Amino acid sequence: MIENIENIELQFLTLKDYKELKAAMIEAYASMPDSYWKEAHLKALIEKFPEGQVVIKINNQLAGCALSIVVDYNKFDEHHTYKEITGDYTFETHDIEGDVLYGIDVFIKKEYRGLRLGRRLYDYRKELAEKLNLRGIAFGGRIPNYHKHADKLTPKEYIEKVKRKEIHDPVLNFQMSNDFHPSKVLKGYLEGDANSGEFAVLLEWDNISYEKPTKKALTKKKIVRLGLIQWQMRLYKDLEELMQQAEYFIDAVAAYRSDFALFPEFFNAPLMADNNHLPESEAIRELAKYTPEIVQKFSELAITYNINVITGSMPEIKDDLLYNAGYICKRDGTTERYEKLHVTPDESKVWGLQGGNVLKTFDTDCGKIGVLICYDSEFPELSRLLADEGMDILFVPFLTDTQNGYSRVRNCSQARAIENECYVAIAGSVGNLPKVHNMDIQFAQSMVFTPCDFAFPANGIKAEATTNTEMILIADVDISLLRELNQFGSVRNLKDRRKDIFDLKKTVSNK
Repeated sequence: MIENIENIELQFLTLKDYKELKAAMIEAYASMPDSYWKEAHLKALIEKFPEGQVVIKINNQLAGCALSIVVDYNKFDEHHTYKEITGDYTFETHDIEGDVLYGIDVFIKKEYRGLRLGRRLYDYRKELAEKLNLRGIAFGGRIPNYHKHADKLTPKEYIEKVKRKEIHDPVLNFQMSNDFHPSKVLKGYLEGDANSGEFAVLLEWDNISYEKPTKKALTKKKIVRLGLIQWQMRLYKDLEELMQQAEYFIDAVAAYRSDFALFPEFFNAPLMADNNHLPESEAIRELAKYTPEIVQKFSELAITYNINVITGSMPEIKDDLLYNAGYICKRDGTTERYEKLHVTPDESKVWGLQGGNVLKTFDTDCGKIGVLICYDSEFPELSRLLADEGMDILFVPFLTDTQNGYSRVRNCSQARAIENECYVAIAGSVGNLPKVHNMDIQFAQSMVFTPCDFAFPANGIKAEATTNTEMILIADVDISLLRELNQFGSVRNLKDRRKDIFDLKKTVSNK
């Protein structure tokens, strides 16, 4: 290792560097005679894609190099060769409109190894891929130690042993430690690479910031603002008065430019007071008659206040069966329905509620979301299925009368945020309804939960309302942090699942 380092500098490659570069390549690829780039090759690379060709210099001496092009990856067979990807070494395959940064070469001179210079070159490539909005990086990685094991192991077996640290391969180990994952073995990749048996490992890195080009005049939000409504249970003389209160809260959270307004489960229960003389099962069916009008009014408010409204939940009759359902009223005027899948023993016994069958994610202008009503949050399989569909935010409207019931919803919802690497927002009602049977004193503390990792609050709580107090709670959540967590988190709950020993799937399609 070089001592007395005065400066380390990353520079774009120029033809003035060729003499040093040639000598370095001859040394780096000593096992492959004449495997160095000619000056004409480098000239072509620099002319076609100057940003992709960089060198690291220490004390103004060349220490390492990284060369790359951009390709339209769909034009190449998944078992391509080095010769094919480079267009027979002409680099005519470079396409600035392509979608993948392809690594042509990278090396560090022997005397400079141990300074983590290779990491700097890979980090530059990653930053370049993000800057150009490419979906990732790919390259064929040599396995120069394979010849020592070729008589006993296939390339695939060799790679598995390297991954398990049973075999040390300095090249492959280094690439995997820099977040590149092996995807397949490439046969006959690089002519003359005898030490690798002409095999290579296709290594890939996914750009979590990649945004697929769209022709629509839309911008996908990375910072999403949530507005949670901790609703006070009080008596209202009619539907109009109840909706005036709902509009008041929507107006309040919209004034803070919130993207979502979340109402609690059965927030409209006060309207049952007029039918308190009826048995509970009949009173709630009378309440269900208001649901179509409430949904229509919420949809109008979503458009008026430019906010996506999650209506909590309301009783709804379908085919003469009583369900607990809610709607996502989007600011573009569309609505989508969700259902409570698991009803509590009390809801079944007193009201005759049926469990629904709809479980799916919903596309919004702020990404994919899911909604689980109260008790459903206590069944981890549901949110995991939604996470598999790409859910970023899970909304949980709830109604709990005791602190015990609230704690179940709260603790389970926080677990859902950790295990599914998503944000979870819960909103409930407070107060009491003495003139409505089966609606006792309410206990709630609305909250926004996050995963527990360095980019998030250490306790996994982004924001929390005051317990049992009518109020709104506003919180911003950064969707890009979820992408980063999924790739580089201290733990990766979604990636590290042992799908080889268990499987989870829906038995009912909601398409």
